[in-house]
Amino acid sequence: MNASTKEKTAPAAVKSADRTVMLLEVLAASPHAMTLTELQQALDVPKSSLYMLLQTLVARGWLSCDLRLGTYGIGVRALLVGTSYLDQDPVVQAAAQVISELRVRINETVHLARLDGGDVVYLASRESQHHLRVISRVGRRVPAYATSLGKALLAARSDAEVDALLPAKFVALTENTVRDRRALHRQLAEVRARGYAFEREENTPGLCCFAVALPHGLLAQDAISCSVPLARLDPEHERQVLDGLFDAARAIGAGARRGV
Repeated sequence: MNASTKEKTAPAAVKSADRTVMLLEVLAASPHAMTLTELQQALDVPKSSLYMLLQTLVARGWLSCDLRLGTYGIGVRALLVGTSYLDQDPVVQAAAQVISELRVRINETVHLARLDGGDVVYLASRESQHHLRVISRVGRRVPAYATSLGKALLAARSDAEVDALLPAKFVALTENTVRDRRALHRQLAEVRARGYAFEREENTPGLCCFAVALPHGLLAQDAISCSVPLARLDPEHERQVLDGLFDAARAIGAGARRGV
C-alpha cells in the first residue's frame, strides 16, 4: 500500500469531536477558568460555534460556568471519567496495596506515575504521616526531564527516542532543573548504570526524589517514586527508601502480569 492509498483510507477527524477534545485539553491545562474570548484565541474557532459547544458541555456537566465572571472550567463529569480510568487500569490496581504498604514501611510519600509523551502523569499517591510531607499529586502532569519518575522512564529509551519525546526547550521548574539535552543524556546514562533515578530540588525546592521503573511490558511506561524532604535524608534512610522501591516495583510488576 503506497502513501497516497494510506492517506485515502485513514479515518478523517470528526470536526466537532476534535474541537471538543481540544477544548477540554486547553481547560485542563489552564491554571484558572477561561473566558469565551480567551478560549477562542487559544483554539482559533469561530465564537458562535465555540459558544454552542460550551453550552452543550456545561449542560452535560463536562464543564462548569461562572455566570458572574463569564468563565468556564472543567466540570465534575470529567473527574468521574478520570476516576473511571484509574479504577479500570490494571497497573493502578496492582499497585494500590503495594504502595500503601511501602508508605508504611518508609513513612515517606510514594507516587505511581505514567509516561505520556514528554510528561509524566501521576496516577496514585500515598502521603507520609510526617508533618513535613509531599501532598498528593494525582492527575498532575509534570515534564519528564524534571522528575525522578520521568528520568527512570526516559532511561529505558535511547537518547534519540528521548529527544523525540521531549520539547525543543526545557522550562526550568526550579533553579536546579536540568536545562539542556546533553546534561539530561548524562543523567540518563547514570540512571541506566545504577538502576534507579534521583533528582534533588529539580521539581520542588527542599525535596529530593528517588524512582524506579516498573518491570512490566516490553518498554517501561510506569514508575514508582519516593519523595523525601532534604531535612530527613541521610545514607541510612536513602538505603531504606531504595530497598523499598525495588521490592515494591517487583511486586507491582508481578501483580500486573497476573492481572491482580
